[in-house]
Amino acid sequence: MMDIQSCSELSEPPQMLPPSPGTFVDREELIQHVGDFAVSQGYVVTIKQSKRDRVVVLGCDRGGVYRNRRKSADESSAECTRRRKTGTRLTNCPFEAVGKKDDGLWVLTIKNGTHNHEPIKDISEHPSARRFTEREILLIKEMTEAGLKPRQILKRLRQSNPDLLSTPKHVYNVKAKLRQGNMTVRNFKSLGPQKSAVRNNYLAVTKPSWRQRDPPRVPNLIGGRFVDSQSFTSIDVLNPQVVSQVPVTTIEEFKAAVFAAKRAFPLWQNTPIVTRQRIMFKFQELIRRDIDKLARIITAEHGKTLKDAYGDVLRGLEEVEHACGLATLQIGEFVSNVSNGTDSYSIREPLGVCAGICPFDFPAMIPLWMFPISVTCGNTFILKPSEKDPGAAVMLAELAVEAGLPNGVLNIVHGTNDIVNAICDDDDIKAVSFVGPNAVSFLQVLNNDTSCSLLLIC
Repeated sequence: MMDIQSCSELSEPPQMLPPSPGTFVDREELIQHVGDFAVSQGYVVTIKQSKRDRVVVLGCDRGGVYRNRRKSADESSAECTRRRKTGTRLTNCPFEAVGKKDDGLWVLTIKNGTHNHEPIKDISEHPSARRFTEREILLIKEMTEAGLKPRQILKRLRQSNPDLLSTPKHVYNVKAKLRQGNMTVRNFKSLGPQKSAVRNNYLAVTKPSWRQRDPPRVPNLIGGRFVDSQSFTSIDVLNPQVVSQVPVTTIEEFKAAVFAAKRAFPLWQNTPIVTRQRIMFKFQELIRRDIDKLARIITAEHGKTLKDAYGDVLRGLEEVEHACGLATLQIGEFVSNVSNGTDSYSIREPLGVCAGICPFDFPAMIPLWMFPISVTCGNTFILKPSEKDPGAAVMLAELAVEAGLPNGVLNIVHGTNDIVNAICDDDDIKAVSFVGPNAVSFLQVLNNDTSCSLLLIC
């Protein structure tokens, strides 16, 4: 372990990626897919046009321009009215996605995937995060009929949902709509809060369709969603036939993964250590449940015997079990009066976004060396598995998401030298874990090109 000083300039803001095109069972699933992916990238989508049974057009909520419909005041008139100061978030953003129904299925296409504004740094600051759920609106209605005031209603709602960001003003607005009769069950979905980029519900994460292809094309994991890379270049995993295809992740997708990890870090580092441990307990339980599947994937891609593949998983499982007991290892030190009037203390804090670069020889053990310890300590992580056998790492990521790891805490990108260089060059990555025989050359690259503050070489 050694420290490397950083001396790099701030990186440019990452490009916000559009959701991957695809086919969906119904309209709601398509809208959910676009909305969840948009939040993970730092923007929010709204429905611009809709013909419920045929087509739906989705756009960025910052699309369009502000039109002041108020009549301008006549400065020369005796009755000069005061002008109202107005502000707008609209930037005429060109992003547009279209969903059309075709043969009973909804097909998503991206007409324009670009944006002309900065991504949202904290999705909790967006107005959509302050909206009420259907259940909360029903409770507001019941408590309003019981004679409770908005502040009393909000206090009771926060007892069941401590993370509620709504204010009494939002309760007033809901009460007004209830009085006017504009609040119907059909409107509840539009009032539902957007999912935070650092919160996750496994049931809401779209299961990757890569295993259904022939040969399978391994997805990236960015911001809590398994997404197909937009790269046209891929690498065949051979044993000896083509077992799967690994995309060469684009630089834009890599930056999106770094951005997702960076945005997830503030809330994750403030998550209690016992909560992070609880996720690791669930994670090791899921690994034991699916150890047969993991071993078969390793055997199919790497060529190990099934017995060796089981050993690969079990050695990595030991690290997950170690992560389950990190609470006591996070305790700092304190020595009083080491000198006259001087106390000495140390505090262990997470670094931020970390990354891991894995070799091919232990497809499950080495990834489990890296990200379970890192995320349990409060860091977020970007994992680059070996392009020769990435299937086990992707399955482990699926299990980590199922265990409750929040969106953006763990991300996976694939590729070769270009992605490794991007990891070394990125200013936002504070630590890199590398396992491989050519550690000296890797260290020289880091010394020359990166602001990485910590290097772990095995």
